[in-house]
Amino acid sequence: MAVYSRRKTVSVRVGTTTIGGQAPIRLQSMTTAPTMDTRSCVDQAIRIIEAGGELVRMTAQGRREALNMQNIKEELKARGYDTPLVADVHFNPDVADVAAQYVDKVRINPGNYVDPARTFKHLEYTDAEYAREINRIYDRFVPFLDICRLHGTAIRIGVNHGSLSDRIMSRYGNTPAGMVESCMEFLRICAEKDFMDVVISIKASNTVVMIQTVRLLVREMDREGMAFPIHLGVTEAGEGEDGRIKSAVGIGALLAEGIGDTIRVSLSEAPEREIPVARKLVDYIQKSAQVRASAVIEEGILKLSYSENILENLQLKAAMDAGALLIDGKARDLRLENSGNAISEEQLRSTEEVILQAARIRFSKPEYISCPGCGRTLYNLEETIARVKAATGHLKGVKIAIMGCIVNGPGEMADADFGYVGAGRGRISLYRGKDCIEKNIPEEQAVERLLRLIENTLKN
Repeated sequence: MAVYSRRKTVSVRVGTTTIGGQAPIRLQSMTTAPTMDTRSCVDQAIRIIEAGGELVRMTAQGRREALNMQNIKEELKARGYDTPLVADVHFNPDVADVAAQYVDKVRINPGNYVDPARTFKHLEYTDAEYAREINRIYDRFVPFLDICRLHGTAIRIGVNHGSLSDRIMSRYGNTPAGMVESCMEFLRICAEKDFMDVVISIKASNTVVMIQTVRLLVREMDREGMAFPIHLGVTEAGEGEDGRIKSAVGIGALLAEGIGDTIRVSLSEAPEREIPVARKLVDYIQKSAQVRASAVIEEGILKLSYSENILENLQLKAAMDAGALLIDGKARDLRLENSGNAISEEQLRSTEEVILQAARIRFSKPEYISCPGCGRTLYNLEETIARVKAATGHLKGVKIAIMGCIVNGPGEMADADFGYVGAGRGRISLYRGKDCIEKNIPEEQAVERLLRLIENTLKN
């Protein structure tokens, strides 16, 4: 394993901090409280900051939420915190325009910034029609950049595997190339307008897709002479050890290659719990090769040895060390050894299986694709995940998505067999693949009806 060396990027000013350039890798998280609930957002932001978070993101699903972020920012300052605030905007470029006047950074999603919401229909575009759609992006995006330039606001161009537009899908399919082109369309406009305060992210819940796509994005940026900082994360990673290990596999593989200037470990838990995990990933990956595990591959089995007394530490280190080697096909199995006495053989074998599943090598239990929740989520995500897991834990190899809202829901569920998606307050929609099977059912009935849907499908 080579000594860690980070990819060179431009430096982006985000409020009181910088991302990229010579700055350390920044840690961030996102609040889950409704953005109109100023007190809850402020309290949650402070917990994130006190845990070590260096940026705090909040959803701005409408003009009211975007405007209220000014109140949240002022209250944080009154309580002694000047940590940069980031507005997360989907579907409405007008909201991005408003947010850019008050926050330090605005995240937009190329898949739904100007293009209509995804319908999953196969649409045919002539070259002229396709070019006209790109011109529409230009005409709407440039005024937004002007507002950001005026107010000193940075942006994140954040592509999600689950929300590529029908236009991109029509030409590239649901592929890494499509995700990269969705991002590059916006980056080319930024470069043309000499707007450099840009961070980019390109995320998926599938670690293989995530790693392949980020690598492809870096190659494409290099080819076009761009060096924007990269925000890393595995979206909808889940919770508990599964979510931590899945994030470590995806993020760790890229960090080890020097890619990544800010990270978020997306867990379906209280957001402040993401930060210590992110810190462990960054601290470990930056250690020299001499103090990291030595990888030995014999007959396709990757063997890693540690001396740990804390299970989570071993799990994160092993996931980071194994991730790229497994995903790139250099090994097809994993064996962990540990000299500490506090971690049992059973825990080591279980960790091996979770890492192999996170790397898409071997599935030993259900896979849960669950978002971390945000201000758009209208039900208790952690409790729901626990109930779904309790009801479906016996369904080995079945992929189940549990999503707070529709932003990434149906799209991310294209990779899942079944889905549970928030449709409104107290209402849930159930999916088989990307098809909605039951719509707006009462939340209290949803888990039982999800299990019935799965069992009936598996019987047929």
